[in-house]
Amino acid sequence: MTGEPVKQLVDADQFRRTVARIAHEIVERHADPAGVALVGIRTRGVPLAARLVEHIERFTGIRPALGSVDIALYRDDVSSGALPVVGETDLPFPVSERSIILVDDVLYTGRTIRAAIDALFDYGRPPLVQLAVLVDRGHRELPIRPDFVGRNLPTSRNERVRVRLAEIDGEDEIQLVNQETA
Repeated sequence: MTGEPVKQLVDADQFRRTVARIAHEIVERHADPAGVALVGIRTRGVPLAARLVEHIERFTGIRPALGSVDIALYRDDVSSGALPVVGETDLPFPVSERSIILVDDVLYTGRTIRAAIDALFDYGRPPLVQLAVLVDRGHRELPIRPDFVGRNLPTSRNERVRVRLAEIDGEDEIQLVNQETA
């Protein structure tokens, strides 16, 4: 990734406010957070979901359930000979008894979300599934749209949105990477 032209789109303070706003929107649409579970999609959706849960608990005094889902075995874009690296799925609540909010960092083609829904449904059929994303960059290949969006950042196909999280990368920011000139 060295030498790629990178532009910072969102700094740490803007990042924090964006996550807090998404949490507020979730609370506005779900009067009883106890009936909701936030499920982060590995990898960066997991710490984002945890942050949203913390904000919701701070706003309401009620801590929604938190889980994570790994989609490695559900992807439709894994080459036929490669073995996917499978991570842990952790859903410590009855999926069929909660409204699920899937959480991911960037929504692009929609294929990751489709895989997450497939994985989730192997654990039960929730009464409602919604999607919260930090960034919606467009270019959908499937009819999937987010219910909660932090930032709409239209991009070209030769650009990539890179989300950096303090829990993984040491700092919070959103960058735009131009791959064409890299």
